[in-house]
Amino acid sequence: MAVLERTLMGPGPSNPYPEATAALSAPMLGHLDPAFLAILDETCDRLRSAWQTANARTLPLSGTGSAGMEAAFVNLVGPGDVVVVGVNGLFGERMCEVARRCGAEVVRAEAPWGRPLDPADVVAAHPSPKLIAVVHAETSTGVENDVAAVAAGKGDALVLADCVTSLAGIPVDLDAWGVDVAYSGTQKCVGVAPGLAPFTLSDRAWEQRVARPQSWYLDLGLVGEYVGGQGGRKYHHTAPVSMIRSLHAGLGVVLDEGLPSVWARHAECGRLLHEGLQSLGLELWVDADHRLPELTTVLVPAGVDASKVRAQLLDRFSIEIGAGVGPHVDRMWRIGCMGHTARPANVKLLLAALAEVLER
Repeated sequence: MAVLERTLMGPGPSNPYPEATAALSAPMLGHLDPAFLAILDETCDRLRSAWQTANARTLPLSGTGSAGMEAAFVNLVGPGDVVVVGVNGLFGERMCEVARRCGAEVVRAEAPWGRPLDPADVVAAHPSPKLIAVVHAETSTGVENDVAAVAAGKGDALVLADCVTSLAGIPVDLDAWGVDVAYSGTQKCVGVAPGLAPFTLSDRAWEQRVARPQSWYLDLGLVGEYVGGQGGRKYHHTAPVSMIRSLHAGLGVVLDEGLPSVWARHAECGRLLHEGLQSLGLELWVDADHRLPELTTVLVPAGVDASKVRAQLLDRFSIEIGAGVGPHVDRMWRIGCMGHTARPANVKLLLAALAEVLER
């Protein structure tokens, strides 16, 4: 089977929607071509629909999800600002590091890896932070954190949500929840190749932005002028034209299917995967109430070589699943079922291949 025919079921890129892949090979447009700028504007509109927000400052940032993370912090956090970060996995840890580099006073609200954050603990971690940051779907563990409950108790603080693995996979309703800033990645449930960071910022957050962010490239005041601010459109940087056209196409597929249907498809595939793994005698790491349908963490059975199983799945069946991260690198597998990959046929293929490799 050719490399492009692999079934990607790891925590990284999923198989893109075919329409998004086709858009990548379309004839090139200039990044200032009116035809491209019309696509860019419509992409921003489609992102508002996917985020369920009316935020004017909603756009695809040129960079992966980590660029979205950094943009959120450098535009909103300056030296001495208090930032509460919910930490129950790798990406909560990464937010702490980015906030520290902005000079923030970082206050950690922690839960063990594999367990959800307690929203009350996050809200109570500091009486008056400028920003509270939470990972909605923790990619390193497969845990869903209750962003809505954190936002409900935020007080005057801004709320930042990392939605890299949640956007277009599980319900995300930023305006109803009261989230002020959020970012995602294109390579997961959005169903596009990696390379862009969907991003959105509320008016309330914009009013509290840093006057001079430490990053010129990620300065949302400058980037916003490129995508069309109130002062008109100005050149900022050369946009990744093909990637934005691909995102435009991928979001079109998602919105044509309808967000409730997309969420239901992910939920059903997650259910099939979880039940199938348990029928093989495998133990899932996260409790059912907080388990993501799009990213499943499975404990490696005693006596099984985790990396050897992953290699056999890739070599024999062209199925890629992920390893654990951090202290759990050899203790678990991370199985993605997201975007275009979230189909019952892919779940059945993975379960059959895993059963054969494990001889179960």
